[in-house]
Amino acid sequence: MLDGLVSGIQTAFSLQGLLFVFIGVLVGTFIGMMPGLGPISAIALMIPVTYGMDPAVALILMAGVYYGAIFGGSTSSILLNAPGISGTVATAFDGYPMAQRGDAGKALAIAAIASFVGGTVSVILLMLFAPVLSSVAIVFGPPEYFALMLLGLTAITSLSEGSTVKALISAVLGFMAVTVGIDSQTGTPRFTFGNPNLLEGIDFLVVALGLFALAEVCTLVAHRKPAFNSHNKTIGSLKLTKADFKEMSGPMGRHSLIGFILGVLPGAGATIASFISYVLEKRLSKHPSEFGKGSIKGLTAPETANNAATSGAFVPLLSLGIPGSGTTAVLLGALLVLDVNPGPLLMQDRPDIFWGVIVSMYIGNVFLLILNLPLIPYIAKVLAIPRPMLISLIIVFCVIGVYAISFNVFDLYVLLAFGAIGYLMRLFSFPAAPFILAFILGGMMENALRQSLTISNGQLSIFWSQPIAFSLLILALLSLALPAWQSFRSGKRTGGSH
Repeated sequence: MLDGLVSGIQTAFSLQGLLFVFIGVLVGTFIGMMPGLGPISAIALMIPVTYGMDPAVALILMAGVYYGAIFGGSTSSILLNAPGISGTVATAFDGYPMAQRGDAGKALAIAAIASFVGGTVSVILLMLFAPVLSSVAIVFGPPEYFALMLLGLTAITSLSEGSTVKALISAVLGFMAVTVGIDSQTGTPRFTFGNPNLLEGIDFLVVALGLFALAEVCTLVAHRKPAFNSHNKTIGSLKLTKADFKEMSGPMGRHSLIGFILGVLPGAGATIASFISYVLEKRLSKHPSEFGKGSIKGLTAPETANNAATSGAFVPLLSLGIPGSGTTAVLLGALLVLDVNPGPLLMQDRPDIFWGVIVSMYIGNVFLLILNLPLIPYIAKVLAIPRPMLISLIIVFCVIGVYAISFNVFDLYVLLAFGAIGYLMRLFSFPAAPFILAFILGGMMENALRQSLTISNGQLSIFWSQPIAFSLLILALLSLALPAWQSFRSGKRTGGSH
């Protein structure tokens, strides 16, 4: 292991290695800032560019694009409430309210530092535990994945502000939206209403930009309220006080570990890690009412977790050859094109690749922090744009981002539809978080459920005969039951006082 680590250090710290780490994180950061591209598209485009290169250096470049995009994806979420990457949706919950009240600089600084800490801690954990964790990841089968995703969904639903029933309705709507398209197992069109444009389903970016960015535009226009208060033309101070760091320290420590563990599980990844960390931090907080209104902990938790999960995702990819997300699936394809077979023998046969990528992640996180902190004053100047122009830019931003995916005008109509749905949800106090999480998890949950039932010949007992799956299902039920019990007790107490 030490010999392999030395080989990885030599690869990552070579002039070529450092150059490609820098290019990767720089490209990834800007891609993350622009909804419509995303790391999958960027890595796919780089496969022909890296053809013929040394496999270790090529993977260092593509890995840099991956975690750089997650790092930079927080920018549009915080400034415009327009998450272009699913892993940064939870960042918008508290990052955007901070920007609205004049603390955009502070929000971006918190996101940058939390991302750095999450990424760095997870790289250290990756170096220490990669061989062991690869065997743990195998234990998770379809029943465990279904139960884990159900837990994430019920947790975010039960902790949404307002009515739990409305949150559950919102989640059901998300499930309905994700079932549109051709059934992957039977090939049957579902909810397409004979429209060929819906056969491929609805893209995540269309839903995210509609529910968040366009809904925000509709709210600003309909209620004639200013996008930012008069004193918010400045970005606010970038300096973080000792109290801020103290508030950030607990979430950064907890969610670096949680994010890494969830990243190791194939199929979980940055999105689930960010949502579960947000939910858990809200549950642990002494002031949960502050979440969704610009809480430092509410911003720190998902930003730490999604970057930690990104590093964790390389454990199943390199150790087992199992991609944990769409991005790592493309990376797996890139490895095969470069004639590298990931798996248990990669650490022995090609230590320069295995350890080179891991060491380069540490270097990349340092580069990302050095790149992002000085750029914050310039990035945040988007807030100084006059309100009518800002609204116009957000609309243009959304339209270009969505049209760039498929070059299909029909997707723009779907974007408008989700913008209207998002506005109506705000108007009638239906939370958007359960909708978007159900949309993200819906397809994976359905596949895990079907695979589980196929394994058990249709017997539901597979979910309670597996200890891990059963434990996760119990936690999912408790996450729904506890808020209902608490509201019942508080109502009873209130009734008794009268």
